[in-house]
Amino acid sequence: MKIGFDIMGGDYAPSEAIKGAILAKNDLPTTIRLVLIGDQETAKRLVVEHGGQEQDFDFVHTTEVIEMGEHPTKAISQKRNSSIAVGFGMLAAKEIDAFVSAGNTGAMLVGAMFSVKPIEGVIRPCITATVPKPDGKTGLLLDVGVNADCKPDVLFQFGVLGSLMMQHVMGVQSPRVGLMSIGEEKEKGNLVTIAAHQMMESGAPYDFVGNVEGRDMLTDKCDVIVCEGFVGNVILKAYEAFYYVVKKRGSTDPYLDRFNYENYGGTPILGVNAPVIIGHGISNAKAFKNMIFTAKQVTESNLCTIIKDAFKNIVLPVQ
Repeated sequence: MKIGFDIMGGDYAPSEAIKGAILAKNDLPTTIRLVLIGDQETAKRLVVEHGGQEQDFDFVHTTEVIEMGEHPTKAISQKRNSSIAVGFGMLAAKEIDAFVSAGNTGAMLVGAMFSVKPIEGVIRPCITATVPKPDGKTGLLLDVGVNADCKPDVLFQFGVLGSLMMQHVMGVQSPRVGLMSIGEEKEKGNLVTIAAHQMMESGAPYDFVGNVEGRDMLTDKCDVIVCEGFVGNVILKAYEAFYYVVKKRGSTDPYLDRFNYENYGGTPILGVNAPVIIGHGISNAKAFKNMIFTAKQVTESNLCTIIKDAFKNIVLPVQ
C-alpha cells in the first residue's frame, strides 16, 4: 500500500507534517510506504533533522502550495503543481492508494470531486466527526460541514454512508442510525427532517431508530447521527470549544481527553471512489500520524468498494 501525504498542508506544515510522517513510519508495517508530496529539498532536510531516514520515504517534488484562504476551484485549476493537485493526480492514476492532507478543505473536496469523482448513485459526498461517549463507545456524526443545506434524500443517503463506515471501519455490527432533530417525535423538526424521517422510516437499508436530540449525542441511543452540514459543524465546533475551555482551566479526565482532535487525525470523504482523508488545519505531529493511520484503516477496510457495491442496490423511497 502507498499512502500519499501532502506535507505542505496545514498551519504547522511542513515541519509538523514531517514529524507526523516519521512517527507513523515507526509504527507502520513494512508493506506500507509513505509518499511525501511537497517541496522535496525541504522534506528531505526535515526528515533528517527530526531523526528520520530518507530511504524510509518516497518523495514527489512540487513547487506550489494552495493556501488556506484561496478559492478552491480556482486554486486547483491554476496551481497544477501544488501538493494537493499533484496528490489527486497520483490518486486518480492509481500511483497511490490513498491521499491525506490537512490543507485547504475546499480544495480537497473539489479535488476529490474532479479527480476520483463521486461514487455512482451518491448524491453528495460528506465528511464525519467522531463522537466519544462516556461508556467507552464511539459515535459518528455526519455531515459536519461539506453540505450546509440538504434535501431529505441526501440525509437518507448519509445514513447509508455512516452505517457502512461504522460497520466496516469502526467495527460496530448493525449500527443504529438516528436523525438529529428538535424532538423525538417524528412530527417534530423542520420540513427537511420531517420528510427525511418519513423516507428513513419507510425504506432505510439500515437500523433507523428515529429522531435524536442534541442531548442524545453522548448517550447510547444510536451509533450514527445524521444531520445537515450546517448543524453538524456547529455541534462539532461547540464540542471542540468545550474541550479547550476545560483544558485551559486545568481539568484532566480520561474521557474528556477523548475529545482531543489529535487522537483521530482526520476524516474520510465518504462517497468518492478512492480513500481521501481530510485533516484539521491546526494539525500537529500526533494528529498527522493518526491521519495517516486513518488512511490505512479506510484503505484496508475496502470501504470505497463496499459503498460502491451498496449503492448499486439503493432505491430511494418515494416522498
